[in-house]
Amino acid sequence: MDDPTPRHANGAPDKEAGVQRGDKLELRVWLRLLTCATLIERAVRGRLRRDFEITLPRFDVLAQLDRAADGLTMGELSGRLMVSNGNITGLIDRLVAEGLVTRAAKPGDRRSVHVRLTDKGKQAFDAMTPAHEAWIDEMLAGLSRREMAELYDLLARLKSSAGPAAMETGD
Repeated sequence: MDDPTPRHANGAPDKEAGVQRGDKLELRVWLRLLTCATLIERAVRGRLRRDFEITLPRFDVLAQLDRAADGLTMGELSGRLMVSNGNITGLIDRLVAEGLVTRAAKPGDRRSVHVRLTDKGKQAFDAMTPAHEAWIDEMLAGLSRREMAELYDLLARLKSSAGPAAMETGD
């Protein structure tokens, strides 16, 4: 039997398919945002796997560590990536095994683990960065610079509006 779920050209389910023009605008905006984020994330995940044999979460860890020259604690990484400490531990274990990061007790605080990029990790991340930037440029090519700036500003306002609700739930 055929799958009745409407899909995009890349095979991703279209989360907006069941929404009607007369449905509440807030719902339509939410589903449009979710659809766009899902499409972009799916493309980046697939390309990272195909071109660099790395997962998006591992790439994200490398990106955060690249931005922090002195490294980060596991807690700081968890906060920046908005995932649990348990998720970070597994990612770091794999990156350490591959020689891309180091992990050591933070001086003066044996309970705090400090993570930083190795030279091999920095080289690997630097090799991925131009491709990643090109993929994002390609996916946003349908917007002018002015439209991107407007969207960025609107999303900042949405983030401010949605933030308090997320804080209430502890997420």
